[in-house]
Amino acid sequence: MRLRDAAELVRLPAALTVPGDTLAGAAASGWPNGRRTWALPVASTLLYWAGMALNDYADRTIDAVERPERPIPSGRVSPGGALALATGLTAAGVGAATWGGGRRALTVALPLAATIWCYDLAGRRGPVGPALMAGARGLDVLMGAGGRSTAAVPALAMAVHTAGVTALSRGEVNGAAPADAGLALSATLTGAALACVPAPGGRSATAPAFAALFASTVGAAQTEALRSPDAATVRSATGAGIRGMIPLQAALLARSGHVGAAAALLCAGPIARAASKVVSPT
Repeated sequence: MRLRDAAELVRLPAALTVPGDTLAGAAASGWPNGRRTWALPVASTLLYWAGMALNDYADRTIDAVERPERPIPSGRVSPGGALALATGLTAAGVGAATWGGGRRALTVALPLAATIWCYDLAGRRGPVGPALMAGARGLDVLMGAGGRSTAAVPALAMAVHTAGVTALSRGEVNGAAPADAGLALSATLTGAALACVPAPGGRSATAPAFAALFASTVGAAQTEALRSPDAATVRSATGAGIRGMIPLQAALLARSGHVGAAAALLCAGPIARAASKVVSPT
């Protein structure tokens, strides 16, 4: 498997939208894992890549018709190779989570991995698909907090936004119903509102600014999809929703009083946008 083909298989640029999950969870819980916290964003990224490879494995027959340029139907990656990569990345992700967060992180990493596999192999195209993906993203945030309830608001914000993006993404090939675009827009606004809910102690007043950046950039693309829900517009809105995870995570970090970390995280946004022109994030 060539590196370029593997990068396309796992949708490499989209991984930049993942590390902020565990950072937001850890920040909301007072950084309980200390210096080892850095391993949790690595774990999130590995599990995300596993899910993307597994997604293409599960959808290989459908992609042969709808997206024949994808790595598996085009013959550049074998189904067995994609499955093996997904399995290895899952194991590595769970291992990294255990090293970084100990037993508490492991108790979240295992159901997170199970949710990812369930979504890709059984629930992706069913009615519970968006809920499963939302659950995975919420668990990812909680993994950074070791399952502590102090990260409940960040986990809910990421889960709600993810549900909207996932529902809308189903129209990337044939277009979406206006209701799907409306749902995605409502979910985005809800996520932004949750990021503005004061954290215990009310340590930062900058979260609303980050939340406004998130809502305005993602909301504009979703509003366009609401007006014209054709496949191309929906793909654009889906990409904006995925990249929008970053400013939402920044808002959640700011909510916990970590404005510097929030500002630094925003730097991943332009990188993700530039990389998306080389390798598709969807």
